[in-house]
Amino acid sequence: MSALILAGGRSTRMGEDKALIPWDGIPLLTRVSQVATECCQQVYILTPWPEKYQEIVSEKCQFLTETHPGQGPLLGLAEGLEKISSEWVLLLGCDLPLLQSKILQNWLENLTRIPSETLAVVPHQQARWEPLCAFYRRSALPDLQQFIQQGGNSFQKWLSQTKVATLPVSQACQEMLWNCNTPMDLEKSP
Repeated sequence: MSALILAGGRSTRMGEDKALIPWDGIPLLTRVSQVATECCQQVYILTPWPEKYQEIVSEKCQFLTETHPGQGPLLGLAEGLEKISSEWVLLLGCDLPLLQSKILQNWLENLTRIPSETLAVVPHQQARWEPLCAFYRRSALPDLQQFIQQGGNSFQKWLSQTKVATLPVSQACQEMLWNCNTPMDLEKSP
């Protein structure tokens, strides 16, 4: 199992680089990468700026240089799946300050029971997928590439037409899935 952390967004709503924003004194990317290393054998960070983050993450983390920055998380997933050889990839946004390794470990343990034709295992709440804290099979890559080549760039649309297993979302999971997109989000944190 590998984790892929996306740290290549423009952070336009936040107004500054989300990966570097401190949460209880620790940069968000540092927090997410620490949890990822507790759950996965390999942790990759996809970003166009590896030099910017090398000092704030563990040496266990490997950087993948994003070749199409600013194109959105769906293209980031496709690029990661091209470069990572694990059967399953845990995709994480860098802006999940409440991420919990215990919940992720429970989800991980259930992956062995997922039918081989299922390409993604994703939390679903309030009629929306939570694609940036979810599991994707490497075998999803051809389907994903075809969707992108046809002009698709929405995770919600791709997941709605893909074979997905839904992860149950408890109250603790809801809190864990909370992400921060604006300065106001930081003030109203759960």
